[in-house]
Amino acid sequence: MERMCEVGPSGEMSLFTDHLGDPVSRVRQSPAFLMLIAETSGPVKEIVGLIRGSVKTVTCGKTIPRNAGAVTAGKHQNPLPAPIYTKVAYVLGLRVSPFYRRMGIGLRLVRRLEEWFKVQGAEYAYMATDKDNEASVRLFTGRCGYSKFRTPAILVHPVFAHRLPIPRRIRILRLPVAEAESLYRCHFSTAEFFPRDIDAILSNPLSLGTFLAVPAATCGGGEWKWPGTEGFLAAPPESWAVVSVWNCGGVFRLEVRGASRVRRGLAWATRAADRALPWLRIPSVPDIFRPFGVLFLYGIGGEGPEAEAMVVALCRHAHNMGKGTAGVVAAEVAACEPLRRGIPHWRRLSCAEDLWCAKRLAEGYGDGGAVGDWTKSPPGNSIFVDPREL
Repeated sequence: MERMCEVGPSGEMSLFTDHLGDPVSRVRQSPAFLMLIAETSGPVKEIVGLIRGSVKTVTCGKTIPRNAGAVTAGKHQNPLPAPIYTKVAYVLGLRVSPFYRRMGIGLRLVRRLEEWFKVQGAEYAYMATDKDNEASVRLFTGRCGYSKFRTPAILVHPVFAHRLPIPRRIRILRLPVAEAESLYRCHFSTAEFFPRDIDAILSNPLSLGTFLAVPAATCGGGEWKWPGTEGFLAAPPESWAVVSVWNCGGVFRLEVRGASRVRRGLAWATRAADRALPWLRIPSVPDIFRPFGVLFLYGIGGEGPEAEAMVVALCRHAHNMGKGTAGVVAAEVAACEPLRRGIPHWRRLSCAEDLWCAKRLAEGYGDGGAVGDWTKSPPGNSIFVDPREL
């Protein structure tokens, strides 16, 4: 099914996904997940469609606590905003065989999956697609009642044969899982789609760590001792940034197919030159024409005038982590993410505008009722992209 539904125009280069023999691996990491298949009737069964979905609790808005014991941090004297949570469902990987399209199979799969979403208590459902995928957009917005919701950007950078240097003025530290969770809950929990079970994500074996970048001067030339989240936010350095790294290669691998021999040859030549002359730091094209892994950067955030530079350093650190094991490093951020310019990427590999569509499933309002209809709310500056749902 995946081979017949490669992503890309017919007759041109396309992107193939290999689920490594486990088609539900990409949603298996979520608290609740399901895969549905459509097959032909008769003595010989043939799978002609499939769809995956997951349900989780995420932030859909924020409120200012009025109680005297509200949490404060850093230089803020006023209470910090508190997250408003809602239960949301994610539609992933709708595929219909080219020979059975325009027969209503995709619509039936979506509706059956939405029934399961409602049983799980989901108030909203959303899906992500290429904005140029007219068939997908038409199905969800035209026939399934979804509306265009958010337009994040997918930023992709190749992993070179050489290592990227980290500026000496920046020190990168790895945070323990418990401290990373605490930092995210204190400082990032009001970002849209922030998962309530962030601890499960950070402790997942596919999460390779959370890394903090601070000015080297903060360390005083020696080993800097992490003061704990409360102490860090009470007296933070002038600038800092944080990033977590997820190993997508443990769940799926990608492959670009349909490239010409000339394109493949030119890419090989850049890699050969990069390997032979690493000190020249030649920007080389990785071998994306064979199955390759992806390192995904999530939970990107920071503060201060040098926060962008800190993010650049963290992205370089992630690049070096992927050397020899991954083909690219990728991130997905909100269209107006303040730190977006600090994420290195190649335009030809990236998607400047992905499309998320959302739909309200519940008739009443749960914990997220204070937000109203979330699907009609304006976008925030940042968005938290769950790596379990890539």
